[in-house]
Amino acid sequence: MKNPLHYQLSEYDCGPTAMLDAISYLFDREEILPEIIRNVMLYCLDCYGSEGIPGKSGTSRAAMMFLSNWLNGFGEIRNLPVSSQYLSGKSVYLGSESLINDALHRGGAVVVRLYLDEPHYVLLTGEHDGVVEMFDPYYRAEPFNEQDILLVTDRETSCNRLVPEQYFNQEGETIYALGPFEGREAVILFNGRTKLEPEKTIEYFI
Repeated sequence: MKNPLHYQLSEYDCGPTAMLDAISYLFDREEILPEIIRNVMLYCLDCYGSEGIPGKSGTSRAAMMFLSNWLNGFGEIRNLPVSSQYLSGKSVYLGSESLINDALHRGGAVVVRLYLDEPHYVLLTGEHDGVVEMFDPYYRAEPFNEQDILLVTDRETSCNRLVPEQYFNQEGETIYALGPFEGREAVILFNGRTKLEPEKTIEYFI
């Protein structure tokens, strides 16, 4: 059984929420082991705020890289078909030769760091005709001023936003932009049982 994806509980926990939503998107509830939930929360929220309060600056890129590596080892040890790949810098973009697009076309889920007033983690779950299916863990009820960014309310197990691809590739700190290349990161996740091989997808990526 698939669970609805869930929203962050505070202003700070977008990182662990997006990672747990990726697991929830890829696996049925009965397959998800408690160790994954425990360790996602343990490794994330590692940044201290200006007042020295732990977690008040969210989750670091180092924590996301560590968590990606941990998931690979955990999958092998516990015989769970989860695999993860960490990307950074210029390899993080959307387009015809992007590893992110490739993953979205092959049944994967991608957690990316982008901008929503400030650095923020979201989950990407699909892409069709230049429009990205995204679950943003930051709850919002009001429509965007940008008329081509659409709220989705009837797909609770996969997405709550439809965002044109061009927003992501912007290098500024604008809405849903991946921002400057030196700060970009993404975590690609697959369920080995549902992962499509390249020959089974419509498009090929070079």
